[in-house]
Amino acid sequence: MNNPLAARMRPRELEEVVGQRHLLSPDKPLYQMIMSGNIPNLIFYGPSGVGKTTVASIIANKTNRALRRLNGTTASTKDIKEIVSELDTFEAPNGILLYLDEIQYFNKRQQQSLLEFIENGSITLIASTTENPYFYIYPAILSRSTVFEFKSIEWQEIVPAIERGFDFIANENSAQLEIEPGVTEKIARGCGGDVRKALNSVENCFYCSKEDGGKRLITLESADELTQKSAVKYDREGDEHYDIISAYQKSLRGSDVNAALHYLARLIEAGDLPSACRRLMVCACEDVGLAYPQIIPIVKAAVDAALMVGLPEARIPLADAVILVASAPKSNSGAEAIDNALADVKSGNYGPIPRQLQNKHFDGEDAEIKGQFYKYPHAFENHWVSQQYLPDVIKNARYYTAGDNKTEQGFKNYWDKIKK
Repeated sequence: MNNPLAARMRPRELEEVVGQRHLLSPDKPLYQMIMSGNIPNLIFYGPSGVGKTTVASIIANKTNRALRRLNGTTASTKDIKEIVSELDTFEAPNGILLYLDEIQYFNKRQQQSLLEFIENGSITLIASTTENPYFYIYPAILSRSTVFEFKSIEWQEIVPAIERGFDFIANENSAQLEIEPGVTEKIARGCGGDVRKALNSVENCFYCSKEDGGKRLITLESADELTQKSAVKYDREGDEHYDIISAYQKSLRGSDVNAALHYLARLIEAGDLPSACRRLMVCACEDVGLAYPQIIPIVKAAVDAALMVGLPEARIPLADAVILVASAPKSNSGAEAIDNALADVKSGNYGPIPRQLQNKHFDGEDAEIKGQFYKYPHAFENHWVSQQYLPDVIKNARYYTAGDNKTEQGFKNYWDKIKK
């Protein structure tokens, strides 16, 4: 019984797998492939604890090929060579089904070493990864495989697995359980869609329980203590990190205050203050921008305060700033203007700086008209005078278009009146 509870009660039939009905319903392609016994090379992509290894194990039991397992975090090229050496021997007369967990940790050369055997069909590969396979898996492997995405499981779907987990561990230990109301829901909600994590909590609750009147009492208090942090799924180097900060920034830009606060809360719970602060500053400049230019120093002050006081107090100035940014009028005219200007510069579409704007220096002998001829705007009415500022080749370029907000339209009307 040294194996975790999730491993001891791992499903053996597809119908027993929790969730993933979008893949494992009888009318779905993956289900039909597995039941046919004709297994192609597969890549399972999704978060931890959602059934990737379980489904791979079920597939292995339904094929007549020798099953070999490797984990990308520990396996080496030597391990691959040992598996290859078994081909066409009595140990693997029909070929090998290789289950490679965490394939993203295999480097390019290690993945390439499998290519020949995947190509000729002597090895059928089932690989799993928690990272986007299109970023981490060698393209030649991808082109010979079918990718299926496993998704986080809704907490309601996990409740039956938790109930089976309590029954399973009670039978193992010949014990009777008394489970307080709300325990299974608390664990299900707290596991963040990870069945393995939920069953770990079940096991922890069991071994932390006290016997009372011949029964072990599983209390809501112990379930709360053992699952209080487990809902946070976060990896600062993984897809979850980029998905959360993307959703955070897009919610701010989309002026959805509640969604922006939700994703801020997830970043705070994960302790990722730098990402929360950086994206907030970006949104203040890029998405609110000139519609409310005063917001930039305000958000900067809130960010400085958050970084100064640290968590948990940092949540307060950050929440204030998030609400302000999400609620403020929006304009990306500044961001678009500089991108337009950069496009000209990067393409080489520019010329010499007009003479009147250059730093004062002597004209060369080749200059037909000598002198700088710069006009000082403050010496003219309304502190403005017409003169050319852009190089000749782009003198009519227009990068900036005023947004339709009160601030920018006010500036535009002011200068339209003066420059007419």
